[in-house]
Amino acid sequence: MRTSKGSKIAALAVGLSLIVAACGDDKDASSTTAGSETTAGSETTAGSETTAGSETTAGEGGEAAMRITYDIAEEAVWDDGSPITADDFICTYEAVMNTVGSLSTVGYDQILTVAAGESEKQVVVEFKTVYAPYRGLFSGLVKKAAVADCNDISGDFQTEFTFSNRPYKLESWDETQAIFVPNENYWGEDKAVTSKVVIVPKADQETEIASLLASEVDFIYPQYSPETADAVAGDANVKVSIQFGGDYEGLYFQQQEGPFADPIFRQAFAQSIDVDSIMEQIYSPIVEGAEQLTCGPIVPGRFCDETTVQDTYDPEGAAALLEENGWAKDGSGFWAKDGEAPEIRWMINTGNTRREGAQAFLIPLMQAAGFNVVADNCEAECVFQQRLPSLDYDLGMYISTAPPDPQYLTSSFACDQIPTEENNFAGQNSQGWCNQEATDLLYKADATVDLDERAGYIKDAIKLMREDWVMLPTFQFPKSGLYRTDKVGGPVEDELNNYAAFNNFHQWTDVDGDGQIVIGAEQWPGCLNPITECANSSWYVWTISFPLQMGVYDTTNDGDYKLTPMMASEPVVETL
Repeated sequence: MRTSKGSKIAALAVGLSLIVAACGDDKDASSTTAGSETTAGSETTAGSETTAGSETTAGEGGEAAMRITYDIAEEAVWDDGSPITADDFICTYEAVMNTVGSLSTVGYDQILTVAAGESEKQVVVEFKTVYAPYRGLFSGLVKKAAVADCNDISGDFQTEFTFSNRPYKLESWDETQAIFVPNENYWGEDKAVTSKVVIVPKADQETEIASLLASEVDFIYPQYSPETADAVAGDANVKVSIQFGGDYEGLYFQQQEGPFADPIFRQAFAQSIDVDSIMEQIYSPIVEGAEQLTCGPIVPGRFCDETTVQDTYDPEGAAALLEENGWAKDGSGFWAKDGEAPEIRWMINTGNTRREGAQAFLIPLMQAAGFNVVADNCEAECVFQQRLPSLDYDLGMYISTAPPDPQYLTSSFACDQIPTEENNFAGQNSQGWCNQEATDLLYKADATVDLDERAGYIKDAIKLMREDWVMLPTFQFPKSGLYRTDKVGGPVEDELNNYAAFNNFHQWTDVDGDGQIVIGAEQWPGCLNPITECANSSWYVWTISFPLQMGVYDTTNDGDYKLTPMMASEPVVETL
Protein backbone atom coordinates (compact mmCIF):
# COMPACT_ATOMS: atom_id res chain seq x y z
CA MET A 1 0.00 0.00 0.00
CA ARG A 2 1.39 3.41 -0.94
CA THR A 3 1.53 6.37 1.39
CA SER A 4 -0.72 9.25 0.45
CA LYS A 5 0.66 12.73 0.04
CA GLY A 6 -1.43 13.92 2.98
CA SER A 7 0.14 11.42 5.34
CA LYS A 8 3.60 12.23 3.98
CA ILE A 9 3.03 15.92 4.66
CA ALA A 10 1.81 15.18 8.16
CA ALA A 11 4.91 13.10 8.82
CA LEU A 12 7.14 15.85 7.48
CA ALA A 13 5.43 18.47 9.64
CA VAL A 14 6.03 16.35 12.74
CA GLY A 15 9.67 15.94 11.74
CA LEU A 16 10.10 19.69 11.36
CA SER A 17 8.54 20.40 14.74
CA LEU A 18 10.96 17.99 16.38
CA ILE A 19 13.92 19.72 14.74
CA VAL A 20 12.75 23.14 15.88
CA ALA A 21 12.26 21.87 19.40
CA ALA A 22 15.71 20.36 19.42
CA CYS A 23 17.47 23.42 18.02
CA GLY A 24 15.62 26.27 19.66
CA ASP A 25 16.99 28.39 22.48
CA ASP A 26 16.03 31.43 24.53
CA LYS A 27 17.83 33.84 22.21
CA ASP A 28 15.29 33.46 19.38
CA ALA A 29 18.13 33.54 16.89
CA SER A 30 15.83 32.59 14.01
CA SER A 31 13.75 35.78 14.02
CA THR A 32 14.02 38.30 11.19
CA THR A 33 13.33 42.01 11.21
CA ALA A 34 11.15 44.00 8.88
CA GLY A 35 12.86 44.81 5.62
CA SER A 36 15.75 42.42 6.12
CA GLU A 37 16.99 40.18 3.33
CA THR A 38 17.93 36.63 4.24
CA THR A 39 19.14 33.85 2.02
CA ALA A 40 16.62 31.26 0.86
CA GLY A 41 17.37 27.87 2.34
CA SER A 42 18.76 29.18 5.63
CA GLU A 43 17.07 28.53 8.98
CA THR A 44 15.37 31.91 8.83
CA THR A 45 12.73 32.58 6.21
CA ALA A 46 13.05 35.69 4.10
CA GLY A 47 10.54 38.45 4.63
CA SER A 48 8.60 36.83 7.47
CA GLU A 49 7.81 40.25 8.91
CA THR A 50 7.05 43.24 6.67
CA THR A 51 5.78 46.76 7.11
CA ALA A 52 3.46 48.35 4.55
CA GLY A 53 5.17 51.03 2.50
CA SER A 54 8.66 50.33 3.80
CA GLU A 55 11.51 48.72 1.88
CA THR A 56 10.01 45.30 2.50
CA THR A 57 11.41 42.41 0.53
CA ALA A 58 10.97 38.71 0.04
CA GLY A 59 13.30 36.47 -1.92
CA GLU A 60 16.91 35.45 -2.05
CA GLY A 61 18.67 38.46 -3.58
CA GLY A 62 21.25 38.41 -6.37
CA GLU A 63 21.75 39.92 -9.81
CA ALA A 64 18.49 40.61 -11.61
CA ALA A 65 17.80 39.86 -15.27
CA MET A 66 14.27 41.29 -15.36
CA ARG A 67 12.26 43.73 -13.27
CA ILE A 68 8.50 44.24 -13.22
CA THR A 69 6.90 47.23 -11.50
CA TYR A 70 3.24 46.83 -10.57
CA ASP A 71 1.10 49.83 -9.62
CA ILE A 72 -1.98 48.88 -7.61
CA ALA A 73 -5.08 51.03 -8.06
CA GLU A 74 -5.47 53.45 -5.15
CA GLU A 75 -9.11 52.44 -4.73
CA ALA A 76 -8.39 48.69 -4.66
CA VAL A 77 -9.35 47.27 -1.25
CA TRP A 78 -10.23 43.98 0.40
CA ASP A 79 -13.79 43.20 1.42
CA ASP A 80 -13.19 44.68 4.89
CA GLY A 81 -12.13 48.00 3.33
CA SER A 82 -8.42 47.62 4.05
CA PRO A 83 -6.10 48.54 1.16
CA ILE A 84 -4.50 45.98 -1.14
CA THR A 85 -0.78 46.65 -0.86
CA ALA A 86 2.68 45.37 -1.68
CA ASP A 87 2.53 43.31 1.53
CA ASP A 88 -0.16 41.14 -0.05
CA PHE A 89 2.08 40.45 -3.06
CA ILE A 90 4.94 39.59 -0.72
CA CYS A 91 2.71 37.32 1.34
CA THR A 92 1.50 35.55 -1.80
CA TYR A 93 5.08 34.95 -2.91
CA GLU A 94 6.10 33.63 0.50
CA ALA A 95 3.06 31.36 0.72
CA VAL A 96 3.73 29.84 -2.69
CA MET A 97 7.43 29.33 -2.10
CA ASN A 98 7.48 28.20 1.53
CA THR A 99 4.17 26.51 2.38
CA VAL A 100 4.55 22.81 3.10
CA GLY A 101 2.85 21.01 0.22
CA SER A 102 2.70 24.05 -2.08
CA LEU A 103 1.16 22.80 -5.30
CA SER A 104 3.60 24.55 -7.64
CA THR A 105 6.41 27.08 -7.31
CA VAL A 106 7.16 27.37 -11.03
CA GLY A 107 7.75 30.97 -12.07
CA TYR A 108 7.89 32.17 -8.48
CA ASP A 109 11.15 30.25 -8.15
CA GLN A 110 12.64 32.63 -10.74
CA ILE A 111 11.99 35.62 -8.48
CA LEU A 112 14.87 37.20 -6.58
CA THR A 113 12.95 39.78 -4.57
CA VAL A 114 9.44 41.12 -4.09
CA ALA A 115 9.49 44.57 -2.54
CA ALA A 116 7.40 47.65 -1.93
CA GLY A 117 8.31 50.46 -4.31
CA GLU A 118 7.75 54.17 -3.88
CA SER A 119 4.62 53.52 -1.84
CA GLU A 120 2.62 50.64 -0.38
CA LYS A 121 0.64 50.66 -3.63
CA GLN A 122 3.66 49.86 -5.77
CA VAL A 123 5.36 46.48 -6.04
CA VAL A 124 8.77 45.82 -7.58
CA VAL A 125 9.57 42.22 -8.50
CA GLU A 126 13.03 41.26 -9.71
CA PHE A 127 13.77 38.01 -11.52
CA LYS A 128 17.01 36.08 -11.90
CA THR A 129 16.02 35.20 -15.48
CA VAL A 130 13.87 36.74 -18.17
CA TYR A 131 10.51 35.10 -17.48
CA ALA A 132 8.18 35.22 -20.48
CA PRO A 133 4.99 33.81 -18.84
CA TYR A 134 4.96 36.47 -16.11
CA ARG A 135 1.28 37.23 -16.73
CA GLY A 136 0.41 33.97 -14.97
CA LEU A 137 2.09 35.08 -11.72
CA PHE A 138 0.21 36.77 -8.88
CA SER A 139 -3.04 35.69 -10.56
CA GLY A 140 -4.81 35.49 -7.18
CA LEU A 141 -3.51 37.28 -4.10
CA VAL A 142 -3.35 35.90 -0.57
CA LYS A 143 -4.36 38.60 1.90
CA LYS A 144 -1.56 39.00 4.43
CA ALA A 145 -3.88 39.96 7.29
CA ALA A 146 -5.91 36.76 6.77
CA VAL A 147 -3.09 34.37 7.72
CA ALA A 148 -0.92 33.98 10.79
CA ASP A 149 2.27 33.18 8.87
CA CYS A 150 2.66 33.85 5.17
CA ASN A 151 5.54 31.37 5.03
CA ASP A 152 3.29 28.41 5.77
CA ILE A 153 -0.46 28.62 5.17
CA SER A 154 -0.92 24.84 4.91
CA GLY A 155 -3.17 24.82 7.99
CA ASP A 156 -5.33 27.74 6.83
CA PHE A 157 -8.52 27.76 4.76
CA GLN A 158 -9.75 24.30 5.58
CA THR A 159 -13.46 25.08 5.82
CA GLU A 160 -13.70 28.84 5.33
CA PHE A 161 -12.32 31.50 3.01
CA THR A 162 -12.17 34.76 4.88
CA PHE A 163 -11.33 37.40 2.29
CA SER A 164 -12.24 38.62 -1.18
CA ASN A 165 -11.24 41.39 -3.57
CA ARG A 166 -13.83 40.49 -6.18
CA PRO A 167 -17.51 41.46 -6.60
CA TYR A 168 -18.70 38.63 -4.33
CA LYS A 169 -17.46 37.38 -0.98
CA LEU A 170 -18.06 33.97 0.57
CA GLU A 171 -20.67 34.17 3.31
CA SER A 172 -20.54 30.49 4.22
CA TRP A 173 -19.28 27.12 2.98
CA ASP A 174 -19.83 23.52 4.01
CA GLU A 175 -20.27 20.13 2.38
CA THR A 176 -23.75 21.03 1.18
CA GLN A 177 -23.42 24.52 -0.30
CA ALA A 178 -21.40 27.68 -0.78
CA ILE A 179 -23.18 31.02 -0.43
CA PHE A 180 -21.82 34.17 -2.08
CA VAL A 181 -23.10 37.66 -1.27
CA PRO A 182 -22.04 41.02 -2.72
CA ASN A 183 -18.77 42.52 -1.51
CA GLU A 184 -19.98 45.93 -0.39
CA ASN A 185 -16.46 47.35 -0.56
CA TYR A 186 -15.77 46.25 -4.13
CA TRP A 187 -14.54 49.28 -6.04
CA GLY A 188 -14.77 48.06 -9.67
CA GLU A 189 -17.47 48.91 -12.19
CA ASP A 190 -18.49 45.25 -12.61
CA LYS A 191 -20.27 44.98 -9.27
CA ALA A 192 -22.38 41.99 -8.28
CA VAL A 193 -25.83 42.10 -9.88
CA THR A 194 -27.73 39.50 -7.84
CA SER A 195 -28.04 39.57 -4.04
CA LYS A 196 -27.02 35.94 -3.57
CA VAL A 197 -25.38 33.12 -5.53
CA VAL A 198 -25.57 29.60 -4.16
CA ILE A 199 -23.38 26.77 -5.44
CA VAL A 200 -24.48 23.26 -4.53
CA PRO A 201 -22.80 19.87 -5.16
CA LYS A 202 -24.47 17.23 -7.28
CA ALA A 203 -23.46 13.59 -7.03
CA ASP A 204 -23.33 12.94 -10.77
CA GLN A 205 -24.47 14.27 -14.13
CA GLU A 206 -27.80 12.48 -13.96
CA THR A 207 -28.54 14.26 -10.69
CA GLU A 208 -27.31 17.54 -12.16
CA ILE A 209 -29.64 17.31 -15.13
CA ALA A 210 -32.59 16.24 -13.00
CA SER A 211 -31.98 19.23 -10.73
CA LEU A 212 -31.89 21.57 -13.72
CA LEU A 213 -35.10 20.16 -15.16
CA ALA A 214 -36.78 20.42 -11.75
CA SER A 215 -35.68 24.08 -11.46
CA GLU A 216 -33.68 23.26 -8.32
CA VAL A 217 -30.60 24.77 -9.97
CA ASP A 218 -30.36 27.50 -12.58
CA PHE A 219 -27.06 26.56 -14.28
CA ILE A 220 -24.80 23.52 -14.64
CA TYR A 221 -21.39 23.08 -16.28
CA PRO A 222 -21.15 19.36 -17.06
CA GLN A 223 -18.67 17.43 -19.15
CA TYR A 224 -20.51 17.43 -22.44
CA SER A 225 -22.23 14.42 -23.97
CA PRO A 226 -25.05 14.16 -26.52
CA GLU A 227 -27.08 12.39 -23.85
CA THR A 228 -26.89 15.52 -21.74
CA ALA A 229 -28.33 17.65 -24.53
CA ASP A 230 -30.96 15.01 -25.34
CA ALA A 231 -32.04 14.82 -21.69
CA VAL A 232 -32.99 18.51 -21.60
CA ALA A 233 -34.28 18.81 -25.18
CA GLY A 234 -37.91 18.57 -24.06
CA ASP A 235 -37.70 21.69 -21.86
CA ALA A 236 -37.97 24.87 -23.92
CA ASN A 237 -36.60 26.92 -21.03
CA VAL A 238 -33.25 25.08 -20.95
CA LYS A 239 -30.54 26.36 -23.26
CA VAL A 240 -27.37 24.41 -24.12
CA SER A 241 -24.15 26.19 -25.09
CA ILE A 242 -21.19 24.19 -26.46
CA GLN A 243 -17.72 25.68 -27.02
CA PHE A 244 -14.19 24.34 -27.58
CA GLY A 245 -11.27 25.69 -25.58
CA GLY A 246 -8.37 24.52 -23.48
CA ASP A 247 -9.81 21.27 -22.14
CA TYR A 248 -8.18 18.03 -23.24
CA GLU A 249 -8.35 14.47 -21.98
CA GLY A 250 -5.57 11.92 -21.93
CA LEU A 251 -4.22 8.68 -20.49
CA TYR A 252 -1.29 9.22 -18.12
CA PHE A 253 1.37 6.74 -17.01
CA GLN A 254 2.75 7.24 -13.49
CA GLN A 255 6.39 6.21 -13.74
CA GLN A 256 7.97 7.22 -10.43
CA GLU A 257 7.26 3.75 -9.07
CA GLY A 258 5.15 0.74 -9.99
CA PRO A 259 4.88 -1.12 -13.31
CA PHE A 260 5.40 1.93 -15.52
CA ALA A 261 8.71 2.78 -13.88
CA ASP A 262 10.02 0.18 -16.37
CA PRO A 263 10.31 2.12 -19.67
CA ILE A 264 10.08 -1.06 -21.76
CA PHE A 265 6.87 -2.16 -20.09
CA ARG A 266 5.46 1.38 -20.31
CA GLN A 267 6.16 1.65 -24.04
CA ALA A 268 4.73 -1.79 -24.78
CA PHE A 269 1.58 -0.97 -22.81
CA ALA A 270 1.09 2.35 -24.62
CA GLN A 271 1.66 0.69 -28.02
CA SER A 272 -1.04 -1.86 -27.14
CA ILE A 273 -3.74 0.80 -26.71
CA ASP A 274 -5.89 1.15 -29.81
CA VAL A 275 -6.62 4.86 -29.66
CA ASP A 276 -8.70 4.74 -32.84
CA SER A 277 -11.09 2.28 -31.21
CA ILE A 278 -11.29 4.51 -28.12
CA MET A 279 -12.16 7.46 -30.34
CA GLU A 280 -14.88 5.48 -32.09
CA GLN A 281 -16.32 3.95 -28.94
CA ILE A 282 -15.95 6.78 -26.38
CA TYR A 283 -15.55 10.12 -28.14
CA SER A 284 -17.34 9.87 -31.50
CA PRO A 285 -20.72 9.63 -29.72
CA ILE A 286 -19.89 12.98 -28.10
CA VAL A 287 -19.03 14.92 -31.25
CA GLU A 288 -19.66 13.57 -34.73
CA GLY A 289 -16.38 13.14 -36.58
CA ALA A 290 -14.30 13.44 -33.40
CA GLU A 291 -10.57 13.20 -34.09
CA GLN A 292 -7.72 12.32 -31.79
CA LEU A 293 -5.70 15.14 -30.27
CA THR A 294 -2.24 14.38 -31.65
CA CYS A 295 0.01 17.14 -30.37
CA GLY A 296 0.42 15.93 -26.78
CA PRO A 297 -0.77 17.63 -23.57
CA ILE A 298 -1.77 20.85 -25.32
CA VAL A 299 -4.60 21.99 -27.57
CA PRO A 300 -4.24 23.04 -31.23
CA GLY A 301 -2.57 26.38 -31.79
CA ARG A 302 0.85 27.97 -32.05
CA PHE A 303 2.49 25.47 -29.69
CA CYS A 304 0.92 22.33 -31.17
CA ASP A 305 2.65 20.00 -33.64
CA GLU A 306 -0.12 17.71 -34.77
CA THR A 307 2.33 15.11 -36.06
CA THR A 308 3.84 14.42 -32.64
CA VAL A 309 1.55 11.67 -31.35
CA GLN A 310 0.44 9.64 -34.33
CA ASP A 311 0.38 5.94 -35.20
CA THR A 312 1.10 4.80 -31.64
CA TYR A 313 -0.85 1.53 -31.89
CA ASP A 314 1.56 -1.33 -32.65
CA PRO A 315 0.59 -4.49 -30.73
CA GLU A 316 2.98 -6.72 -32.67
CA GLY A 317 5.87 -4.38 -32.01
CA ALA A 318 4.87 -4.19 -28.34
CA ALA A 319 4.93 -7.98 -27.97
CA ALA A 320 8.30 -8.22 -29.69
CA LEU A 321 9.73 -5.49 -27.47
CA LEU A 322 8.64 -7.30 -24.31
CA GLU A 323 9.97 -10.66 -25.46
CA GLU A 324 13.31 -9.13 -26.40
CA ASN A 325 13.61 -7.80 -22.86
CA GLY A 326 12.84 -10.93 -20.89
CA TRP A 327 9.05 -10.79 -20.64
CA ALA A 328 6.79 -13.76 -21.34
CA LYS A 329 3.12 -14.50 -20.81
CA ASP A 330 2.30 -16.53 -17.71
CA GLY A 331 -0.37 -19.17 -17.22
CA SER A 332 -3.03 -16.47 -16.94
CA GLY A 333 -1.99 -14.88 -20.21
CA PHE A 334 -0.41 -11.82 -18.58
CA TRP A 335 3.03 -10.48 -19.38
CA ALA A 336 5.39 -11.45 -16.57
CA LYS A 337 9.08 -11.05 -15.82
CA ASP A 338 10.96 -13.12 -13.26
CA GLY A 339 7.68 -14.85 -12.52
CA GLU A 340 5.75 -11.68 -11.70
CA ALA A 341 2.91 -10.14 -13.74
CA PRO A 342 2.44 -6.55 -12.54
CA GLU A 343 -1.03 -5.31 -11.66
CA ILE A 344 -1.87 -1.99 -13.31
CA ARG A 345 -4.19 0.20 -11.24
CA TRP A 346 -6.33 2.37 -13.51
CA MET A 347 -7.70 5.31 -11.53
CA ILE A 348 -10.66 7.48 -12.51
CA ASN A 349 -13.19 9.45 -10.48
CA THR A 350 -16.31 7.46 -9.67
CA GLY A 351 -19.58 8.78 -11.03
CA ASN A 352 -18.07 9.80 -14.36
CA THR A 353 -20.05 7.41 -16.54
CA ARG A 354 -18.02 8.14 -19.69
CA ARG A 355 -14.74 7.19 -18.02
CA GLU A 356 -16.37 4.21 -16.39
CA GLY A 357 -17.49 3.23 -19.89
CA ALA A 358 -13.93 3.66 -21.12
CA GLN A 359 -12.73 1.28 -18.44
CA ALA A 360 -15.44 -1.25 -19.26
CA PHE A 361 -14.42 -1.09 -22.92
CA LEU A 362 -10.64 -1.00 -22.64
CA ILE A 363 -9.81 -3.20 -19.65
CA PRO A 364 -10.91 -6.47 -21.33
CA LEU A 365 -8.95 -5.51 -24.46
CA MET A 366 -5.80 -4.76 -22.45
CA GLN A 367 -6.18 -7.97 -20.46
CA ALA A 368 -6.51 -9.91 -23.71
CA ALA A 369 -3.29 -8.22 -24.84
CA GLY A 370 -1.58 -9.54 -21.70
CA PHE A 371 -1.77 -6.62 -19.30
CA ASN A 372 -3.34 -7.12 -15.87
CA VAL A 373 -5.32 -3.87 -15.70
CA VAL A 374 -7.79 -3.38 -12.84
CA ALA A 375 -10.13 -0.51 -12.02
CA ASP A 376 -8.99 1.34 -8.90
CA ASN A 377 -11.33 4.30 -8.57
CA CYS A 378 -12.48 6.76 -5.93
CA GLU A 379 -14.50 9.98 -5.73
CA ALA A 380 -13.29 13.21 -7.34
CA GLU A 381 -11.87 14.72 -4.15
CA CYS A 382 -9.84 11.56 -3.57
CA VAL A 383 -8.52 11.52 -7.16
CA PHE A 384 -7.66 15.17 -7.70
CA GLN A 385 -6.75 16.36 -4.22
CA GLN A 386 -5.13 13.24 -2.80
CA ARG A 387 -4.06 10.49 -5.15
CA LEU A 388 -2.88 12.47 -8.17
CA PRO A 389 -0.70 14.82 -6.07
CA SER A 390 0.78 11.82 -4.22
CA LEU A 391 1.32 9.78 -7.44
CA ASP A 392 -0.82 7.02 -5.94
CA TYR A 393 -1.94 5.38 -9.20
CA ASP A 394 -0.48 3.62 -12.25
CA LEU A 395 -2.76 4.65 -15.10
CA GLY A 396 -4.86 7.81 -14.92
CA MET A 397 -7.51 9.34 -17.17
CA TYR A 398 -8.67 12.90 -16.68
CA ILE A 399 -9.30 16.22 -18.36
CA SER A 400 -6.80 19.04 -17.98
CA THR A 401 -7.85 22.66 -18.35
CA ALA A 402 -4.95 24.56 -19.89
CA PRO A 403 -4.45 28.29 -19.32
CA PRO A 404 -3.60 30.55 -22.27
CA ASP A 405 0.17 30.31 -21.71
CA PRO A 406 1.96 26.94 -22.15
CA GLN A 407 3.98 27.56 -18.99
CA TYR A 408 1.72 25.00 -17.31
CA LEU A 409 3.81 22.34 -19.08
CA THR A 410 6.76 23.29 -16.87
CA SER A 411 4.63 22.91 -13.76
CA SER A 412 3.31 19.57 -14.97
CA PHE A 413 6.33 17.88 -16.54
CA ALA A 414 9.64 19.36 -15.30
CA CYS A 415 11.88 17.12 -13.18
CA ASP A 416 11.92 19.50 -10.23
CA GLN A 417 8.12 19.58 -10.17
CA ILE A 418 7.77 15.96 -9.03
CA PRO A 419 6.32 16.12 -5.49
CA THR A 420 8.87 14.69 -3.06
CA GLU A 421 9.76 15.03 0.60
CA GLU A 422 12.87 16.95 -0.45
CA ASN A 423 10.82 19.72 -2.12
CA ASN A 424 8.06 19.73 0.51
CA PHE A 425 5.79 17.90 -1.94
CA ALA A 426 5.58 20.90 -4.25
CA GLY A 427 4.84 20.52 -7.94
CA GLN A 428 2.21 19.16 -10.28
CA ASN A 429 4.30 16.57 -12.13
CA SER A 430 1.88 13.83 -11.18
CA GLN A 431 3.40 11.46 -13.74
CA GLY A 432 6.74 11.40 -11.92
CA TRP A 433 8.46 11.83 -15.30
CA CYS A 434 11.99 13.22 -15.35
CA ASN A 435 13.80 13.97 -18.59
CA GLN A 436 16.43 16.62 -17.97
CA GLU A 437 16.64 17.59 -21.64
CA ALA A 438 12.89 18.23 -21.72
CA THR A 439 13.07 20.12 -18.42
CA ASP A 440 15.80 22.36 -19.81
CA LEU A 441 13.72 23.03 -22.93
CA LEU A 442 10.66 23.95 -20.88
CA TYR A 443 12.60 26.35 -18.70
CA LYS A 444 14.30 27.76 -21.79
CA ALA A 445 10.85 28.37 -23.27
CA ASP A 446 9.83 30.17 -20.10
CA ALA A 447 12.82 32.48 -20.51
CA THR A 448 12.20 33.19 -24.22
CA VAL A 449 10.09 36.16 -25.28
CA ASP A 450 10.00 35.49 -29.05
CA LEU A 451 6.87 33.39 -29.57
CA ASP A 452 8.09 31.41 -32.59
CA GLU A 453 11.36 30.51 -30.89
CA ARG A 454 9.48 29.65 -27.75
CA ALA A 455 7.08 27.42 -29.69
CA GLY A 456 10.06 25.48 -31.02
CA TYR A 457 11.27 24.68 -27.52
CA ILE A 458 7.78 23.63 -26.44
CA LYS A 459 7.33 21.33 -29.43
CA ASP A 460 10.75 19.76 -28.87
CA ALA A 461 9.92 19.09 -25.21
CA ILE A 462 6.62 17.46 -26.17
CA LYS A 463 8.46 15.24 -28.68
CA LEU A 464 10.56 13.96 -25.78
CA MET A 465 7.34 13.22 -23.88
CA ARG A 466 6.29 11.16 -26.87
CA GLU A 467 9.62 9.32 -26.97
CA ASP A 468 9.37 8.51 -23.27
CA TRP A 469 5.68 7.52 -23.50
CA VAL A 470 4.57 9.86 -20.72
CA MET A 471 0.94 10.03 -21.83
CA LEU A 472 -1.41 9.46 -24.72
CA PRO A 473 -3.63 12.42 -25.60
CA THR A 474 -7.12 11.48 -26.67
CA PHE A 475 -9.49 14.39 -27.29
CA GLN A 476 -9.90 18.15 -27.11
CA PHE A 477 -13.00 18.15 -24.98
CA PRO A 478 -15.91 20.54 -25.56
CA LYS A 479 -17.09 22.77 -22.75
CA SER A 480 -20.81 22.98 -22.12
CA GLY A 481 -23.05 25.21 -20.09
CA LEU A 482 -26.75 24.48 -19.55
CA TYR A 483 -29.06 27.01 -17.96
CA ARG A 484 -32.69 27.85 -17.43
CA THR A 485 -33.66 30.99 -19.32
CA ASP A 486 -36.67 31.38 -17.02
CA LYS A 487 -34.37 31.51 -13.97
CA VAL A 488 -31.11 33.24 -14.97
CA GLY A 489 -30.16 35.79 -17.62
CA GLY A 490 -27.41 38.13 -18.66
CA PRO A 491 -24.05 37.11 -20.18
CA VAL A 492 -24.29 33.47 -19.07
CA GLU A 493 -22.57 32.14 -22.22
CA ASP A 494 -19.89 34.82 -22.56
CA GLU A 495 -17.13 33.15 -20.53
CA LEU A 496 -17.87 29.42 -20.79
CA ASN A 497 -14.74 28.93 -22.92
CA ASN A 498 -12.58 30.75 -20.38
CA TYR A 499 -9.84 28.96 -18.43
CA ALA A 500 -11.64 30.42 -15.41
CA ALA A 501 -14.93 28.90 -16.66
CA PHE A 502 -18.11 30.72 -15.57
CA ASN A 503 -16.12 33.43 -13.77
CA ASN A 504 -18.56 36.19 -14.70
CA PHE A 505 -21.49 34.90 -12.65
CA HIS A 506 -21.46 38.16 -10.73
CA GLN A 507 -22.95 39.74 -13.89
CA TRP A 508 -25.75 37.22 -14.29
CA THR A 509 -29.28 38.36 -13.55
CA ASP A 510 -32.04 36.85 -11.45
CA VAL A 511 -34.87 36.42 -13.97
CA ASP A 512 -37.53 34.80 -11.81
CA GLY A 513 -37.13 37.22 -8.89
CA ASP A 514 -36.38 34.66 -6.18
CA GLY A 515 -33.36 36.73 -5.08
CA GLN A 516 -30.69 34.19 -5.97
CA ILE A 517 -28.89 32.25 -8.67
CA VAL A 518 -28.19 28.58 -7.98
CA ILE A 519 -25.29 26.79 -9.69
CA GLY A 520 -24.91 23.01 -9.63
CA ALA A 521 -21.34 21.77 -9.15
CA GLU A 522 -20.14 18.48 -10.60
CA GLN A 523 -17.40 18.11 -7.97
CA TRP A 524 -16.90 19.53 -4.50
CA PRO A 525 -13.59 20.53 -2.89
CA GLY A 526 -12.58 18.92 0.40
CA CYS A 527 -10.80 22.05 1.64
CA LEU A 528 -10.36 25.64 0.51
CA ASN A 529 -6.60 26.28 0.59
CA PRO A 530 -5.49 28.11 -2.60
CA ILE A 531 -1.83 27.00 -2.36
CA THR A 532 -1.88 23.31 -1.42
CA GLU A 533 -3.31 20.19 -3.08
CA CYS A 534 -6.82 21.52 -2.33
CA ALA A 535 -6.35 23.69 -5.43
CA ASN A 536 -5.53 20.73 -7.70
CA SER A 537 -9.18 20.44 -8.76
CA SER A 538 -10.72 22.57 -11.50
CA TRP A 539 -13.94 22.74 -9.51
CA TYR A 540 -12.07 24.20 -6.55
CA VAL A 541 -10.67 27.10 -8.56
CA TRP A 542 -13.96 27.61 -10.42
CA THR A 543 -16.06 27.78 -7.26
CA ILE A 544 -13.65 29.30 -4.71
CA SER A 545 -10.38 30.76 -5.93
CA PHE A 546 -11.41 32.49 -9.16
CA PRO A 547 -14.57 34.10 -7.69
CA LEU A 548 -12.73 35.45 -4.61
CA GLN A 549 -9.07 36.09 -5.46
CA MET A 550 -8.22 38.83 -7.92
CA GLY A 551 -4.66 39.21 -9.14
CA VAL A 552 -2.84 41.17 -11.81
CA TYR A 553 -4.36 39.54 -14.89
CA ASP A 554 -7.50 37.60 -15.69
CA THR A 555 -7.83 35.15 -18.56
CA THR A 556 -10.25 35.86 -21.39
CA ASN A 557 -12.76 33.75 -23.30
CA ASP A 558 -10.59 33.84 -26.42
CA GLY A 559 -7.50 32.49 -24.64
CA ASP A 560 -5.63 35.66 -23.73
CA TYR A 561 -4.94 37.82 -20.67
CA LYS A 562 -6.43 41.15 -19.60
CA LEU A 563 -5.51 43.51 -16.79
CA THR A 564 -7.80 43.38 -13.75
CA PRO A 565 -9.42 46.40 -12.04
CA MET A 566 -6.94 45.91 -9.17
CA MET A 567 -4.19 47.46 -11.26
CA ALA A 568 -3.76 51.16 -12.00
CA SER A 569 -1.90 50.47 -15.25
CA GLU A 570 -0.08 47.81 -17.21
CA PRO A 571 2.98 46.57 -15.32
CA VAL A 572 6.28 48.03 -16.49
CA VAL A 573 8.56 45.19 -17.66
CA GLU A 574 12.29 45.83 -17.96
CA THR A 575 15.06 43.47 -19.03
CA LEU A 576 18.30 44.36 -17.27
